[in-house]
Amino acid sequence: MAEKKTRLIYLLLLLAVAGLAGAGGVYWYRRGIPVVQTERVNRLDVVALVTASGEIRPRDYVHITASAFGRITGIHVKEGDRVRNGQLLAQLEAVQPEADVRAQEAQLAGTERDLESAEAAVSSMEANVRTGQASLARVRAQLERSGQDFERARMLQEEQLISRAAFEQAQADHTVALAAVEEAEARNAQARAQLHQAQAQARTVRERITQSRATLDRVRDTLTKHTFYAPIDGVVTDLPVSEGENLVVGIQNAPGSLLMTIADLSVITTEVMVDETDIGSVEVGQIAQVRVDAFPDSPFTGTVTEIGNTAVIRSTGLAAAQSLISSQQAKDFKVVITLSNPGPSLRPGLSATADVTTDTRPKALSIPLQALTIRRQRDIAPPGRSGVTAAADLSSLPDIDPQAEREGVFVVRDARAFFQPVETGLSGLSNIEVTSGLQEGDEIITGSYEVLRTLQTGARVRVDNSPPGQASRYF
Repeated sequence: MAEKKTRLIYLLLLLAVAGLAGAGGVYWYRRGIPVVQTERVNRLDVVALVTASGEIRPRDYVHITASAFGRITGIHVKEGDRVRNGQLLAQLEAVQPEADVRAQEAQLAGTERDLESAEAAVSSMEANVRTGQASLARVRAQLERSGQDFERARMLQEEQLISRAAFEQAQADHTVALAAVEEAEARNAQARAQLHQAQAQARTVRERITQSRATLDRVRDTLTKHTFYAPIDGVVTDLPVSEGENLVVGIQNAPGSLLMTIADLSVITTEVMVDETDIGSVEVGQIAQVRVDAFPDSPFTGTVTEIGNTAVIRSTGLAAAQSLISSQQAKDFKVVITLSNPGPSLRPGLSATADVTTDTRPKALSIPLQALTIRRQRDIAPPGRSGVTAAADLSSLPDIDPQAEREGVFVVRDARAFFQPVETGLSGLSNIEVTSGLQEGDEIITGSYEVLRTLQTGARVRVDNSPPGQASRYF
């Protein structure tokens, strides 16, 4: 019985020594071998996105601001009301401008009556001119007849056929006719001068009427600035004032200058600011997914409808062409996305983030972005062939500068990692398209970053893709 116990003890000791020896062998085998995570190269839909932040805005909105000083005497809408174009919104106290309009209307009416008198005077002067012209024609006819009578009398007197008295009478009649013509011409000239004077007075009155009408238009315009009508169909989204407050002309959104805001909520947009490095890939018509901070579980779909042409400096919000700050600062471009399914819950001013789909590669051969790394050409070739047939893939690399950098991934073959240069295409959020260098099903190293940063081609690796707390797979 004692002999059996002794044998059992020796057997247990032998097994323990063998286990320790095996564990030690595994430890020495694994010592210095990096642990990596891997994935298989497969085909996925690679989607390129441009992400930008902004806010919800209506397509059309109007800030109704004060254009005249005055106390608010009536507000006929409240915030949230729907209004129609031309609907009365509010009124300001308008005692003075109304009085100015009435005074100017009275002045215009008086000036128009003066014009009637001036035009009547012109008509009278025109009649006087016509009368003078008729009188002048009559006395000129009489002058012609008296001249003929005087000439006959002179001839008859030379032949002693008439008396001296008859000749002198004919001569006196001709002289009187000449004087009458001169008098008629003077009266006619006077009538014409009076006509010109009446016409000038009429023109002066007409100019006064034009001036009065312009002044009336001005005071009427001033009066209209005390009454506000809706310029568009929409909803009152902001009403920061109340009846009895004073409106002042000032900078937009300054206290007392903004009466209300009307927005057309039938079309809702998202205005986002896209970084200048991404704006080149954004085009009108591209589809976007919009996430609103207030509704994180309800994404919205939209279409890019407008792309700004002017860069905006990110730190100031001013156009780059108008800013005095260095042009080397970061810049953005405004992009407008029109939502196709806004719904009644959206409100202007809500913060939003948009993912604009700029390109898509369906079922493309792709790899995770973190698998990509860079090596110099001199570091790519493994130190000798080491009996690994996979190293033959690297022997076909073109003869280039040893200092040249190559982009690629590490492929796991026969428990070793080999650097494989690749050509890439479209880049998505987490994956990137591979156009050459890999095949579907290849196992590539995706992490960790520290290992990828220092890993050498041909090095032995251990793969551990198991979740924490589970067994790992080792090479």
